[in-house]
Amino acid sequence: MTAAIRLGRMSDLDALMAIEQAAFSGDRLSRRSMRRFIGNAGNSLLVAEVSSVIVGYALVLSRKGSPTARLYSIAASPLNRVAGIGRQLLAAAEQIAQERGARELRLEVREDNGRAIGLYERAGFVRFASRPDYYADGATALRYTKKLRDRNGHE
Repeated sequence: MTAAIRLGRMSDLDALMAIEQAAFSGDRLSRRSMRRFIGNAGNSLLVAEVSSVIVGYALVLSRKGSPTARLYSIAASPLNRVAGIGRQLLAAAEQIAQERGARELRLEVREDNGRAIGLYERAGFVRFASRPDYYADGATALRYTKKLRDRNGHE
């Protein structure tokens, strides 16, 4: 299934919050936080749409002049997890990070989230650290990184 990927807007807020609630059992973004991320110049909130229905999102944080961007959150509607939506969002997140000048994309993932870990590793992300007690429930976060190509195609 191919999704249309675009930047999020305020009118997407209800759909984004529904995905957030369905995708995560804890450590969810609040409505207020999601609203702040939409349209903020240092953030890129990407949404995936299929037949005009929002089925996922990815949130990339970056700072002007910084060589590192962060995939802060990525989620797909549970009904669309096997449809390749996560892979498409991850590729779009990498692309927008590159366009903003990042040479590296980093992320954290729960060590018990095998599906997401597989997605990241298949996309070329490499684990470089872990952070015990990172999540509110005490779960460990695994930290991953991927080198990105610059505008000239060099790593």
